[in-house]
Amino acid sequence: MNEPSLIKRAQAGDASAFEAVLEANYDTIYTFAYRWCGSQEDAEDITQIVCVKLARAIAQFRFESSFSTWLYRLVINAAKDWQKAQARHTSTSRSETDLQDLPAGSSAPENTIFLQQLISRMNTLPEGFKETMLLVHAEGMNHREAAAILNIKESTISWRIHEARKQLKAMFTLEESRLGEI
Repeated sequence: MNEPSLIKRAQAGDASAFEAVLEANYDTIYTFAYRWCGSQEDAEDITQIVCVKLARAIAQFRFESSFSTWLYRLVINAAKDWQKAQARHTSTSRSETDLQDLPAGSSAPENTIFLQQLISRMNTLPEGFKETMLLVHAEGMNHREAAAILNIKESTISWRIHEARKQLKAMFTLEESRLGEI
């Protein structure tokens, strides 16, 4: 059965259709959540939240965009909410080993410590930058696809990528210079 008819059945309350939609998209949800937080345990938490939100929100999908575009937005919002809740509850740092257990189908990072530092620094970027970087660089989307998911102009995506790279480079350069002083 094709995706639109399966989604319509799920919207009508067909539990087996919802299960099929969830099963078809689970890996995408988990992988993006993992890339957002860099921790298997946290990605599982975010994925669980998204699954519950998807069950509650699937009726709101109006077929005005692709389902994957709508779903990425749902995952991004859930990840942001989760991140805010975590910031309120804990300030402990992640173990560098969290990044060693990548989701199935993902390539292993060359340097897990650097990836953890990068994720940490992306959290300090202005609103919208982290999801832009993840959609383009981690998910491999082009600027047009990322713009559709974030509901912004393609030129804004290009500007965010440029600015994020510039700011991240400055952060790493500053840290390297501080380490050189030690």
